[in-house]
Amino acid sequence: MVKRIFGGIILILLLVTSGFSADSTEAKMSDMWSIDIAHSSIGFVVKHMVIAKVRGQFKDYEGAIHFNENNLTAGSAEFTVQMGSIDTENEKRNNHLMSADFFDVEKYPTMTFKSKSVSGSTENFQIVGDLTIKDITKEVTFNCEYYGTITDPWGNLKSAFSAQATINRQDFNITWNKVIEAGGVVVSDEVKIEIELELAKI
Repeated sequence: MVKRIFGGIILILLLVTSGFSADSTEAKMSDMWSIDIAHSSIGFVVKHMVIAKVRGQFKDYEGAIHFNENNLTAGSAEFTVQMGSIDTENEKRNNHLMSADFFDVEKYPTMTFKSKSVSGSTENFQIVGDLTIKDITKEVTFNCEYYGTITDPWGNLKSAFSAQATINRQDFNITWNKVIEAGGVVVSDEVKIEIELELAKI
């Protein structure tokens, strides 16, 4: 997600096999792009102990995006993230997140996102789609920014996007927590998904 990172946040998470049929008019109006894994990331941020933030990312993912800068609303996106590729720069924490307390990776190895609609302008648009974690599917809206399209020094057409969404992990049956003496909990329920993508036209 191309090499096999919301996984799927699908990520982010989750963005796909086209949300349109292969022979639809909308699909024909959009080009297909692959993800340049070396220059992309699917990450997340959570509050820790109320006052701090912890960041992580998924290293193994795949996906495809259909878009045309002159007709973004006809585009689509889909991702599959390998949950076992989670990396928070702490092995003990990574193992805990992969356990049944959180993602239960052995039972639910992937997270997926599949778009349903795209709206807005080129500079600021929204992608609405289905995010699936632990076999639970919820509709999520990503706020996105298109950075532009260029030709690189080797003649390849490249584009770049960012996408952010906020989810409640309780909605996906990720419930582990502990109350701290000062008040509050160890891990926030709110999780921010942050995606940066560099794409290559296929």
